[in-house]
Amino acid sequence: MKKIAFGLLTTLTVFAYSCSDNASNKQTAEQAPATQEETTEVKVMKASFTNVDAAVTGYIKKLTDNYLQIKNALIAGKATEAGEAARQLLEAMKGFDKSLLAADQKKVYDQYETGLKENAGHIAQGANDIEHQRERFADMSEGMYAIVKAFGGGKTLYHDHCPMAKNGKGAMWLSETKEIKNPYFGEKMMECGDVEEEIQN
Repeated sequence: MKKIAFGLLTTLTVFAYSCSDNASNKQTAEQAPATQEETTEVKVMKASFTNVDAAVTGYIKKLTDNYLQIKNALIAGKATEAGEAARQLLEAMKGFDKSLLAADQKKVYDQYETGLKENAGHIAQGANDIEHQRERFADMSEGMYAIVKAFGGGKTLYHDHCPMAKNGKGAMWLSETKEIKNPYFGEKMMECGDVEEEIQN
């Protein structure tokens, strides 16, 4: 019993230490601002495709908006709202005319379309299991990230990463704000994570 208690205490200590890293980083930044600025520099990038049909741009923006609604619902711990936003994303995908895509654009889109649909479906059906929604959101985020990098998202977005998500494997997400609000832990560890990239539209 003592061994189990000790193991749990050790795990919680590591867990808390990892996610309090931001606080210690802020303290370090106050002591040595120049050094900290260098280590936390955010990479700025733009979408790969510059010649995209206006209807495609509007469609990708709609997907991005639905994705961000899912993300914000998970931050707030609202599984039902996350499910509804996922249903809206699926509806948007059904009506998309892929003939509007150039050959190289279609190749990128096709690579992630099935995964987006599958993950959105799970999130839509998982209104009673927010942890399952969060697992699927991690996979969905990888696909949305690739699409936004290629086509843009209709607005400036931030690529964030939490090292503690997915049982310590780490997971990323996209956000419309630079402030870290963690969709994988919500209020339990709201500020756990870092901004890695700024994706300009």
